[in-house]
Amino acid sequence: FENLLARADSTKNWTEKILRQTEVLLQPNPSARVEEFLYEKLDRKVPSRVTNGELLAQYMTEAANDFGPGTPYGKTLIKVGETQRRLGAAERDFIHSASINFLTPLRNFLEGDWRTISKERRILQNRRLDLDACKARLKKAKAAEAKAAAVPDFQETRPRNYVLSASASALWSDEVEKAEHELRLTQTEFDRQAEVTRLLLEGISSTHVNHLRCLHEFVESQTNYYAQCYQYMLDLQKQLGSSKGEIFSGTFVGNAESTSPAAGTSPPAVAAATLPAVPTIPVVPTIVGVPNTVAESVLNPNEVKPPASGTRKARVLYDYEAADSTELALLADEMITVYSLPGMDPDWLIGERGNQKGKVPVTYLELLS
Repeated sequence: FENLLARADSTKNWTEKILRQTEVLLQPNPSARVEEFLYEKLDRKVPSRVTNGELLAQYMTEAANDFGPGTPYGKTLIKVGETQRRLGAAERDFIHSASINFLTPLRNFLEGDWRTISKERRILQNRRLDLDACKARLKKAKAAEAKAAAVPDFQETRPRNYVLSASASALWSDEVEKAEHELRLTQTEFDRQAEVTRLLLEGISSTHVNHLRCLHEFVESQTNYYAQCYQYMLDLQKQLGSSKGEIFSGTFVGNAESTSPAAGTSPPAVAAATLPAVPTIPVVPTIVGVPNTVAESVLNPNEVKPPASGTRKARVLYDYEAADSTELALLADEMITVYSLPGMDPDWLIGERGNQKGKVPVTYLELLS
């Protein structure tokens, strides 16, 4: 019985901690949590709240309209804002699902089952006190009866004392019978209450099974939420990657001449100067005085021939779908050959797989030595 009590107390304490921390995870703002608590206690519907992602999307859209939705910055703000809106909507769905499938069962246990268990435990404690009192009363009555039934003093010259002694003995005998009867009744009530409390405490096992099912549902909701976010960001990355060459094409042409190596400059120095974000990626040597050829090579990777030396192997981390003919579609875990070009966006490399060639995003690759 003591083990059941300890297990129940442990379940209650850890359920409270998990519940509170999950509430913090879903709603980090303490003021918002207090507001939701008050609405819940007043049995009123919590008003719809704009998520941070949705608010950011609103600001980005308004900024794009102010700067001009046709400008490169405005177009990008609109794309990113739309993704933030979708992320905010996914967060709202996740919070709603987690609240129903995980927080509500935990809260119902603390406010329902645990209150019943606590109530029955208090009743059992009172029954135990009553039983101890009855035992003490019976012990006292038996001691008094034994004292009254002791052998009288035959040298006593007053016969009246013999009569009083016999009368007291009879009274204490009646008191002992009453105490024994009350003890039996109290013991029966205590045993009945102990059985009720024991059954409730054994029900903690069923509570664990229910909470385990709710935990699986919470993990599934969280997995779906993060999978949605990951897919949304992949889509955004593809959109921004496909439009990056169009937006920064003039920049590449302008930088091609300035980043062309002077005579005597070694290829590693060129790589260090042109690709600080992707170290040790080999770069195709440029022809001094022909910057336009470099720019065209950046925009048309299929026409670029790989260098005789200095290429690297890379393992693909995720599947990637080519946005246009200048990009190379990727499959997770495949091996490809990669190299870079002067003036090329450091977030992209030229990838080769057999006879296929095209731009590939660096974030999808694990560069091998």
